[in-house]
Amino acid sequence: MVIKNAIVCDAYGEKHADVRIEKGVIAEIGQGLQGDESFDAKGAYFLPLLVDTNVTLNDATLNAKNIKEIAKEALRGGIGHVVLNPTTTPAIDNEVVLEFAQNALHSLEGAKVDMMLNTLKEDMSLSNIAILLKKGAAAPYMSTIAKNNLAIKIAEYVQMYDVTLFCKAEDNSLINNGVMLEGDVSSKLGLPGIPDLSEVLHVSRMIEIARHFKIKVLFKSIASPRSIYLIDKAKKEGVDVRCEVSLHHLVNSDTACENFNTAAKLNPPLACQSDVVLLQEALKNNQIDVLTTLHRPSSPVNKEVAFYDAAYGCEGLENALALYYTKLVKTNLLSMHELLRLSTANPAKCLGLTRGIIKVGEKADAVLFDASVKTRVENPHSLYNGEELVGKILMSFQGEKTTRF
Repeated sequence: MVIKNAIVCDAYGEKHADVRIEKGVIAEIGQGLQGDESFDAKGAYFLPLLVDTNVTLNDATLNAKNIKEIAKEALRGGIGHVVLNPTTTPAIDNEVVLEFAQNALHSLEGAKVDMMLNTLKEDMSLSNIAILLKKGAAAPYMSTIAKNNLAIKIAEYVQMYDVTLFCKAEDNSLINNGVMLEGDVSSKLGLPGIPDLSEVLHVSRMIEIARHFKIKVLFKSIASPRSIYLIDKAKKEGVDVRCEVSLHHLVNSDTACENFNTAAKLNPPLACQSDVVLLQEALKNNQIDVLTTLHRPSSPVNKEVAFYDAAYGCEGLENALALYYTKLVKTNLLSMHELLRLSTANPAKCLGLTRGIIKVGEKADAVLFDASVKTRVENPHSLYNGEELVGKILMSFQGEKTTRF
């Protein structure tokens, strides 16, 4: 197949060109290419499929149905590879559960799905990290509710197997009762708050552990500008730490929680407006390494209830590329190739993979995205319900498999 008149863009730049795909591989990129089958892109983007390493199943319930739904939903949003959070029911913290989950991957249609392993069991003992990594878990996950002795043991495993530790910085004693950011909006709504110190304290602690053991750490879904400052400072000092931020925290403040909007009840909670401005500055200053949709869907019975009782999370996977493009590229916070670096190349690198490159000889792992079409979000569990987005997925390429939308 020849894709004609496309804007070929990857994590390193863009150009107007035709693309020939043969047997699932990019065979030629150039002008005036001909083939038995061709598709006129009419100026649409030919992009690498995105990677999202912070996705949770519906109601955080681990079963084959939910995994299959996530895979299909991700591909519709332009995402070709998702890594599931292991804090599910049952949790991915032992061989039996991991094998059970992996059995659901054999007949998937849609995005590639991998699993993280939870390094901590429910009783706060260590899971068998070595076995789970050998059995195919993509990466180890740790919440900083782990005490220092356990965090150090986990760091030793991470060092031994030379993998990236995906770390959620949170303080159990500070997050227990709160449901949103502690501040003016929480006071106005009469809701208990979570101080941003909950995150900052543990980012600082884990930076020192990463420094001591010389391990790679990706801090998941960071919400505090102070945390980003500390991570960036550590990077400049040679510590191998990276920072992930969700799209929602970059473009929404805690005012989205007004009227007790449960779609805005996120973990970590949305920041105040002044901090959103600082988060956007950090994005423009290359202090953020990875973007995520922070997709965490919930059934209406768990979401359409009182704000205090509602489950955390909102949905964003199905509209991922259009949301990124509308909120970050059209607003000039990022260029398209910068977006791809943060949503493809960098998250893949944390998994020890190379993605985000479109060149001759590479497997066709790409999506055709028309930025001239507008669509509307129709999902009450999305923060963007009712909003008009720019961009539509026309086609995806996964090796020899082509999917039209």
